[in-house]
Amino acid sequence: MRKDLRVRTGGIIDFDNSLRREFGTMLCGVDEAGRGPLAGPVVAAAVIFGDDVYIEGVFDSKQVSKKRREALFDEIIHFATCYGIGIVDNFDIDAMNILNATKEAMNIAVSRLSETPAIIIADGNFYTHSRFKVKNFIKADEKSFTAAAASILAKVTRDRIMCEYQKQYPDYSFSHHKGYGTSGHIDEILEHGYTDIHRKSFKLKAVQGVLF
Repeated sequence: MRKDLRVRTGGIIDFDNSLRREFGTMLCGVDEAGRGPLAGPVVAAAVIFGDDVYIEGVFDSKQVSKKRREALFDEIIHFATCYGIGIVDNFDIDAMNILNATKEAMNIAVSRLSETPAIIIADGNFYTHSRFKVKNFIKADEKSFTAAAASILAKVTRDRIMCEYQKQYPDYSFSHHKGYGTSGHIDEILEHGYTDIHRKSFKLKAVQGVLF
């Protein structure tokens, strides 16, 4: 397993280094967490590393265990040249729609970098930036070390926010389902109604005619 991790990590670092040779050393990875949930914010992260950084196990956050994500979060912050976090809450998601809110979270994250990116590697196929060159890759968090690191920062940050909401809304299992539309979460909505952190623009057939 350790050898497999070394090979995988080495491969996604090589991907980034090939882009550095083409576009410049200040390569920035950007990714988000929380586009799909029914509650809570969408969170994005932007990360820049030096070309000599190696952190074994960095990969798409969804494929890394919670315990390992937490450890990697601290390592990423420690070794990053700089990083930024962008958070857009459910009210703004409802006002501007989730796609635009995701772009805004990414813009906020990039704006909080202390270095100027030579190029931004973004997960997906929709991100653009008014100042910086962007290359979008489907599953960038499985291809790019820097984008994968951004996915971990975004995921851990959002999970921590949802765990804090658990304390504010004890009738909801936000620390467990993180606001996603699980059957248990939908049952909680039907029993207790929407909270102030639910996205009202995310309509569910299960609650139509009950809450609206």
